[in-house]
Amino acid sequence: MISITEENYLKALLQLQLKKGKEEGVGTNELAEHLSIKPATANDMLKKLKEKKWVDYEKYGKLFLSKTGKKIAVEVLRKHRLWETFLYEKLSFTWDEVHEVAEQLEHIQSVKLLDKIDEMLDFPEFDPHGEIIPNRKGEFKIHFKKTLEEINVGEHCKMVSVNDNTTNFLQYVVKVGLGINNIIKVVSKQSFDNTMEIEVDGHVSNVSQRFAKNIYVVCKNCESPKTCSSKHFENVSL
Repeated sequence: MISITEENYLKALLQLQLKKGKEEGVGTNELAEHLSIKPATANDMLKKLKEKKWVDYEKYGKLFLSKTGKKIAVEVLRKHRLWETFLYEKLSFTWDEVHEVAEQLEHIQSVKLLDKIDEMLDFPEFDPHGEIIPNRKGEFKIHFKKTLEEINVGEHCKMVSVNDNTTNFLQYVVKVGLGINNIIKVVSKQSFDNTMEIEVDGHVSNVSQRFAKNIYVVCKNCESPKTCSSKHFENVSL
């Protein structure tokens, strides 16, 4: 049997790897910060996960999911993102409400229930926050995307996902006038603190560097991260 806490740790490790864009090792302090716990607490659980052969790591080294650990983590992540999509599309929850509820629902073990929800939603590829949903086989691809912070002055881009699912951040995104697939123009940047002036649907807003780091974008002509590449930004409209 696997506990809810163990599932949360494995999912967190996978999420941190996905944010890096590759299967790179994760630091214990990085994991602890992500889970809002003390490093000592994380170390205690990591010892248990290593004993179960779900995590590979050495003391003071980087953490990696084992093959079995990754399989479990992908299953939990798939459940979480399918539940978010179900709540958003079928029960009219807003995108800033679905995360906390999905955190509870992701630990339901019924495979049949999840497959039925997947079918009801017509096998969605992305959740309400623009994050990819692994398929029934646990397959998924890491697609190209940049952060808004990386976009140069005068360039246009399209918002495709967020790096922060907290209620406060998502509500702020809406307040700025942003949503999935909105076109953003970077009007200016301040060299002092990298504050950005952006334009969305004719409305201009000032956003912080921290905000820009948590918005993922592709070039404005691509429908999703699946069709975008770094080369597309070489010929953007200025």
